[in-house]
Amino acid sequence: MSAKSKSGSAWIVLLDYGPLLVFFITYKLMGSGLQGTLAATLAFMVAAVISIVVGLMVVGRVSPMVWLSTGLIVGFGTITLYLRDPKFIQMKPTIIYLLFAGTLLAGLLKRKPLLRWLFGPVFPGLSDEGWLKLSRNWALFFLALAVANEIMRAALSFDTWLTLKVWGVSLVSFVFAIANLPMLLRHGLEPDSKAQVSEQAPVE
Repeated sequence: MSAKSKSGSAWIVLLDYGPLLVFFITYKLMGSGLQGTLAATLAFMVAAVISIVVGLMVVGRVSPMVWLSTGLIVGFGTITLYLRDPKFIQMKPTIIYLLFAGTLLAGLLKRKPLLRWLFGPVFPGLSDEGWLKLSRNWALFFLALAVANEIMRAALSFDTWLTLKVWGVSLVSFVFAIANLPMLLRHGLEPDSKAQVSEQAPVE
């Protein structure tokens, strides 16, 4: 991978994860409780919008998933602030996971791997069968994440939920992306591209 490609990938990862880290850090700095949650939600919304702007200016593109995620962050964040109820910002990951899973499953029914539209340049050489299997795997993974988020939201405090959301889900997504690597290589992925696989683990 060229230095320019590495720089671009680093920016994409930063822009994807940055708003979530801002959410987490703001909440910790403001302290637990409703006021800290609302302040963190507002910071999350602002950081997500800034991420879009910086992505367009620096990288020149923003993935469709990030556009969708930002729209939901702003929408559910606004409801959270208006009603002063944290459950709405906690519901946002569930909604986006279900949307991702539903979109991928709908594509699979038509034998159209929609992940190719999102990540085609990242996985050069991957066969049609590889794209279908990758789409299937991520669809099932997103369904599992949606169920897990609802369980965590119902059973845990906001503080614990946020910690698991930022660190636990991110780690699990990274491990899942790496676990798909052998399958991708069997289906034509160029070996030089394998370092980028983990960078494409979607962030809610």
